[in-house]
Amino acid sequence: MNTIINTRFFLLAILLIVFNSQVLHAQSSSEKFVVVLDAGHGGKDPGNLGNGYKEKSIALNIVLEVGKELEKNSDIKVIYTRKTDVFIELRERAAIANKADADLFVSVHCDAFTNNAYGAGTFVLGLHKSQANFEIAKKENEVIFLEDNYKETYAGFDPSSPESLIGMTLMQEEYLDQSILLATLVQNNFTNKLKRKNRSVKQAGFWVLHNTYMPSVLIETGFLTNKAEGAYLNSKKGQSQMASAIKDAILDYKHSLDLNVGGNISTSEIDNSTVSIDESKLIYEGIIFKVQIAASSRKIEPKGYNFKGLDAISREDHETLYKYYYGSTSDYNEVKRLQKEAKDKGYNSCFIVAYKNGKQVSLADVLNSSAN
Repeated sequence: MNTIINTRFFLLAILLIVFNSQVLHAQSSSEKFVVVLDAGHGGKDPGNLGNGYKEKSIALNIVLEVGKELEKNSDIKVIYTRKTDVFIELRERAAIANKADADLFVSVHCDAFTNNAYGAGTFVLGLHKSQANFEIAKKENEVIFLEDNYKETYAGFDPSSPESLIGMTLMQEEYLDQSILLATLVQNNFTNKLKRKNRSVKQAGFWVLHNTYMPSVLIETGFLTNKAEGAYLNSKKGQSQMASAIKDAILDYKHSLDLNVGGNISTSEIDNSTVSIDESKLIYEGIIFKVQIAASSRKIEPKGYNFKGLDAISREDHETLYKYYYGSTSDYNEVKRLQKEAKDKGYNSCFIVAYKNGKQVSLADVLNSSAN
C-alpha cells in the first residue's frame, strides 16, 4: 500500500514539474517589451534655450543613450519618435507609440523658469493641481502652433485654456497606476542615485500623454535656465547619468511586471500599510475591498500555484494589462488581514483597493465615509 502511495506521489510531482515548466515556457515566449522613447522638440522647434543650451539636442542625446542601453536586453524592443534633429508633430509622437502597441511611452524634456529654479521632475497625465504645473504643460503643448493646420488637427484645443484640459484625463485613467509607478521609480533614481533636487511626481495636462494608449510619463530632466544645472545637462557626464537613471527605472518597472508584482505609489491614496489590524468587523455597505498583488502585461491563470499559494485570486483584464487581486470583502479589518497575509507571502508592494457598483473608487473617500 505504501509503495502505491509513494508511486502516485512521485507521478504527481513529475506532472506538477512538467506543468509548471510549460507555464514558465509559455510566459517566457511572449512578445518583446516595447518601449517608445520620445526626445522632445526638434528641427524648427528648439525647445527652451536657457543659457544658450538647446533643449532639443540635450533631450535627443539622453534618449539615444537610454535606448542604446535598453537595446542590450534581448527581450526589449526600443522605438524612437526621432533619432535626428527633425520636427515631429505631437500627434505623430503619440501615433508612433499607439501603432507599435507599446508597453511604455517615455518623453524627455528640459525645463525653464528663473535662474533660481532647479531639479528634476516627472509628470503623468492629469488635471493640473497648481498653476506651476499648468504653466509647464502649457509651454510643452504650445508646440502645436508650429504645425500646419493645427486648428483642424487638434479640434480647437487651446493650450492656454484650463478648460481644454478637463476631458484629457479619461483615456489615460486606465493606465494611471502604472504611469505613477514608473514616474516614481524615475524620481527615486534622480533623487537617491544622482542626488538631484526632487521636484516629485506631478500630474499635468500634456497633450502628448493624453493621446497615448499605454502607461506614459514626461520627464523634465532639469532647468537649462539654471547656470549650474544647465551646464550639467549639457555635459556628456550629465546626459549619461540622467540616461542611466531613466534606463534603470524602466528596467525596474519591467521587472515588477515580469514578477507579477504591482505597486501603489499614488499619493492620493491613504497609506494603510502601517494600520493595526482589528479583529472586529468594520463593514462598509455596498463596498468591496480587494488587495491588488500584481499588475502584469502577461495573462496568467488566477490560481494559487501562480501566486505563492494564495487562493481567492481574481483577475481584471485591461486590454494589454492584467491586474490580479487577492480576496473580496466588505469588511475593512478583514481586507487588512488579507493584505498582511499577501505581504507575508512576499508581495511587499500590495495595496488595498475599493469598489462600488463594480467600479473602482477612491479608498480615501470610502474610509472617510461612515462604516456600519
